[in-house]
Amino acid sequence: MIEGLLPPGAVYVDSFTDRLDTPLFPQEEAVIARAIAKRRAEFTTVRACARDALAKLGHPPAPLLPGQRGAPRWPEGVVGSMTHCPGYRAAVVARADEVAALGIDAEPDAPLPDGVLEGIARPEDLTALATLPAGGPAWDRLLFSAKESVYKAWFPVGRRLLDFQEATVAILPDGTFTARVLAPAPTLRGRPLTGFSGRWTVGNGLVLTSIAVEP
Repeated sequence: MIEGLLPPGAVYVDSFTDRLDTPLFPQEEAVIARAIAKRRAEFTTVRACARDALAKLGHPPAPLLPGQRGAPRWPEGVVGSMTHCPGYRAAVVARADEVAALGIDAEPDAPLPDGVLEGIARPEDLTALATLPAGGPAWDRLLFSAKESVYKAWFPVGRRLLDFQEATVAILPDGTFTARVLAPAPTLRGRPLTGFSGRWTVGNGLVLTSIAVEP
């Protein structure tokens, strides 16, 4: 599903089932030593996807440990992003000289629980949502997913947590979205990172969003 959202040079592996037979490195085992079965399945499967994707770039298996704020620490010279939700896991990687930053997210294609939209949406977001046609995907969930992709692409550059209220997103029915970051802009390769362009798709009961920043 996610392949249509990615730029040339990005490599993905996804899975609709858990891959619990994948051995973890001792350092990874230590991270989830006390995790419940659901968390272990997510952690293990998404790392299996990530290792397979990295292998396509020529990288041998290595521990993929969460760093600051849980962002995965990729091998030197690699950018990437992971996502997992019920029934789906995926990882995307690229060489850092071909793609500057990546963010992906998958969510169930179902309305957000009561009260969540009010917590994640700015007035501008709600105005943009109101213009979208009826009969499409769960637009509020798609907004949530797009903001997750924004944060995943932004954090490795900004190096601090981005609140939901610090980005505004406008979704277009054509499968694209734009995002504007309201926090102080970090610099990415000599230019301020003030916003993103992204893509979205829907299928198999899921909404998926992706951001890829050109070098």
